[in-house]
Amino acid sequence: MAHGELFSVGQRVKWLRERRGMSQKTLGDFVGRTENWVYKIEHGRMPVDRLPVLIALCRALKCSMEDLTSGYVSGVTIGESEHEHVPAIRQALSLPTSILPVQVEGVSAEDFGLGVADAWTIYETQAHARYRDVGERLPTLLRQGHAALRDSNPADEPAVLRQLISLYSLHQIWLRRVGEPTLARIAADRGLALADNAEDPALLAAAAWSLSCVLTSSGDVADSYELVRQTIHQCRPDEAASAEHWSAFGALHLQGAVAAVRANKAPMGWDLYRGAQEAAVQVGSDLNAWHTCFGPTNVAMHEVHLMAEEGDPSEALRVADTIQVNPELPLERRTRYLIEVMNLNRIQRDDYATVHILGKLMKQSPEEIMFSPLVREAVAELLKREKPLWRDDLRAVARHIGLAA
Repeated sequence: MAHGELFSVGQRVKWLRERRGMSQKTLGDFVGRTENWVYKIEHGRMPVDRLPVLIALCRALKCSMEDLTSGYVSGVTIGESEHEHVPAIRQALSLPTSILPVQVEGVSAEDFGLGVADAWTIYETQAHARYRDVGERLPTLLRQGHAALRDSNPADEPAVLRQLISLYSLHQIWLRRVGEPTLARIAADRGLALADNAEDPALLAAAAWSLSCVLTSSGDVADSYELVRQTIHQCRPDEAASAEHWSAFGALHLQGAVAAVRANKAPMGWDLYRGAQEAAVQVGSDLNAWHTCFGPTNVAMHEVHLMAEEGDPSEALRVADTIQVNPELPLERRTRYLIEVMNLNRIQRDDYATVHILGKLMKQSPEEIMFSPLVREAVAELLKREKPLWRDDLRAVARHIGLAA
């Protein structure tokens, strides 16, 4: 590797792997992925867009985050650095649920429900400092939730249980985004245990979806697929099922489809995707039940994702051109989808389209793109071949994310 030359993450993975004398299969085994996945990463046919995966690669390759990303992601010390609110959340998740509500009194089911709803609203709509604001609330909400469940009467208990499971889902999403997959798994496991004991198929589907998100993100795609496959049979909606039930059921299919494709089970993945399409027909419109964003739009967006996962960027972009993104979808979902479309254009070397979408991303979610490996890699790559037509727009994004003065 020439000194000073800027390589992509995939090229760096290949160089670091070969320097250590590792085969693609060996590296894949270390990070819980397949040999084909490593091949696609190294040849730029699949993005590395999740911090837990980057961390796993650093550990397997015995390198720093700076070595792997050439500064696209900085300030992360593997195994040591963590978000400022993680210690308090870890402490809360480490306590038995019977101890959590000790010395917490006077929390009504209504107050707890409003607190959870408010935290979700911040996470899904606030463009600045949402990770700080939500992370600060999570430990207190967890104690209040178990206190409300402890003190609830039989009439209020189902509502408290729903909100507590929803809160554990918020924990797992927040923790995954800040690079804490182990804690995310604990939160999702707790939510699934509560749902399993409730004997409510809609709750079970929602909680299984949450755990499947964690497993897929962490690279445990075979386990994620199996969880989805078996849970589907336990929570299938009947003719009288609510739209919320169908939403959780459909979202479970989508997450299983992603896991299956990543596990080299593409035919099963597309079968699950068709199951999600059928569920979307039952739901009828875009909903955010259980904060899954499930509906026709998210189903269509997942088709783009699945094609990208299979390494077919041109077809993925063709489908993306047909999708009108609903502005009512949560900010994070819209932003992550735009990042994916941006990266597909980068892979196709459509620089003008890539820069255009980067500008939209900066306006839409300035905090989210600060921590996106895909955004940082795209900007760094484009800076090497900037053109007068889009130079100023690119440099504005580069300054925002700290890649230019």
